[in-house]
This record gives sequence, C-alpha cells and structure tokens, in this order.
Amino acid sequence: MPRRPLATPTTAVAECLCGAVKLSIDTPARWAWHDHTAASRTAHGAAYATYVGSWRKRFRVLAGEEHIRRYQEAKTGATRSFCERCGTPLAYERARSPHMVNIPRALFRSRTGRQPLYHIGIDELQEWTYAGEPLVPLKGFPGVVWERPRKRRRGRDDDGRVM
Repeated sequence: MPRRPLATPTTAVAECLCGAVKLSIDTPARWAWHDHTAASRTAHGAAYATYVGSWRKRFRVLAGEEHIRRYQEAKTGATRSFCERCGTPLAYERARSPHMVNIPRALFRSRTGRQPLYHIGIDELQEWTYAGEPLVPLKGFPGVVWERPRKRRRGRDDDGRVM
C-alpha cells in the first residue's frame, strides 16, 4: 500500500498595527490562552491578553526585525517584544520556557489552529471585565451596544406595600 506523504504545516502570519513587523508561525499553534495577569493587562492596556504559543523553531520574523525592541522584566526574566514604530506588543517569552514564543492572537488575520481554552491568572480577573452579560443596541449610536443597568427592586413593608 502506498504511503501518504506527511502533512506539511501551514503558516499563519501576524502583523503589527503599522505593518512594519511581520511574524509567522507554523500551524497549528502549540496552545492558546487568555492571560489575566497584571503584567499582561498593563503591557497590552486591556482587560486581558490572548496569546497563541509556538515552538521557537516554528516561529519566524518575516520582516521588520530592525523595528523590534525588547523589554525584560527584572522580577521574572520574561521578555516582551514590541514594534518601535507603533508600539504593538509582538511577543512574550518566559525565562522558564526558552523553547516557546507567545504571540498576541489579535495580530493574526487567519486561523492559528488553536482556540484559547485556558485562562492564566484568573484570580487576577478585574471586576470591570466584560463577562458575557446581555448587551442591547444603544439607540442613536449604530454599532454601539451596552449593558443595561439592572432594575432595582423596590423594598416592601411588612404589609406588602411598596415603600
């Protein structure tokens, strides 16, 4: 019986906001997760960051390497890379995982082969983070939705009358 050739990995391309830096990974990505830690929240300026992890040997800088700047966190030894032109976070590398590179999921326009199923630092989740509450359109503002305030229940006295 003839052998089928091994599947060749496809690639997913990531790009910073200004387009100066282009990265790629072979898919499928190793894993994907939402990071709720204070460090990632601050680095991204968002409630949480969503990453895809790739083996370093499956990660490439396609363009703009001269525009990549790095910041190493003194406390953890983790390195965060960003585009010097537009400030887009590009990669997060942990000192304890030297064979992995983590790239913000939002930089990819195509599929990466993994859905973010994991949550890191969930104990640091902020109370103001959207957690799936029902949203309704805001009248007069196309494309804007909002969370209606919950109706307060009026208190009742001992006889059942509204106070």
